[in-house]
Amino acid sequence: MAFATRHFVRAASSDAATAAAKKLLIKHVTIIGGGLMGAGIAQVAAASGHTVVLVDQSDEILKKSTKGIEESLKRVTKKKFADKPEAGAEFIKKTLKNLTTSTDAASVVHSTDLVIEAIVENMEVKNELFKTLDKFAPEHTIFASNTSSLQITKMANATTRQDRFGGLHFFNPVPMMKLVEVIKTPMTSQRTFESLVDFSKAVGKSPVSCKDTPGFIVNRLLVPYMMEAVRLFERGDASKEDIDVAMKLGAGYPMGPFELLDYVGLDTSKYIIDGWHSLEPNNPLFAPSPLLNKLVEEKKLGKKTGEGFYKYK
Repeated sequence: MAFATRHFVRAASSDAATAAAKKLLIKHVTIIGGGLMGAGIAQVAAASGHTVVLVDQSDEILKKSTKGIEESLKRVTKKKFADKPEAGAEFIKKTLKNLTTSTDAASVVHSTDLVIEAIVENMEVKNELFKTLDKFAPEHTIFASNTSSLQITKMANATTRQDRFGGLHFFNPVPMMKLVEVIKTPMTSQRTFESLVDFSKAVGKSPVSCKDTPGFIVNRLLVPYMMEAVRLFERGDASKEDIDVAMKLGAGYPMGPFELLDYVGLDTSKYIIDGWHSLEPNNPLFAPSPLLNKLVEEKKLGKKTGEGFYKYK
């Protein structure tokens, strides 16, 4: 019996070692989209020693992205290297050396290990991108989307690499937020999943795993919570100010739901809830809000337009 147990343990250890050996060590990363999220992901990947290519439609956008990354790195080094300014300057120099930019995604994915998409939240646009890149990327390359609300499975189906496709949902601002949701579709291989988890850890994040369900973990809980706050206000049960104070002081949240809605953008929140409602029209958690729809129609989208649920100077 003891021999059998030892034999089983050795076999299990051998299997684990074999599985680990098969994992892809991600060194070269291509990030599509030079906005806040894409630039943030590029920054943490380059800062952790990865070779990074950041891609967008124009050199002008990419110059703005690179400048933003440099400014962000300066803020990071002020804290990280407070007593060692020379080490901070070297850290910035080394990070920026790991980063290049391009306006031609197809020409740079031929030598990449991982493609992370961080473009507009539009399924058709994302699918077209992945379908194109699928033709040029090597067989071993993993594709991942940073979407916060769209189905990863639908994107994977636009390619021939469904087993090498997953979700990597970072949070804004990427350099500060420690969480990454790693999304596994029914077709994602264990090798791909483990490679994405390892990459998340390598860039200094704490990965959590979730199936390809609407909103994954954070937004699946957060968006219905914000929508229920709007319904509470719509019914006249409490003022938006008191709801915000209640959740900050009673639940310990840093922002109330209306403050958060204005911060995220009312159009973004409406887009998410409308998408989920179309998938599950009978789910009361995903019911649209007349008030939210009205504010978006009036272009009162929150902080970015100067007015949402609150007014901003």
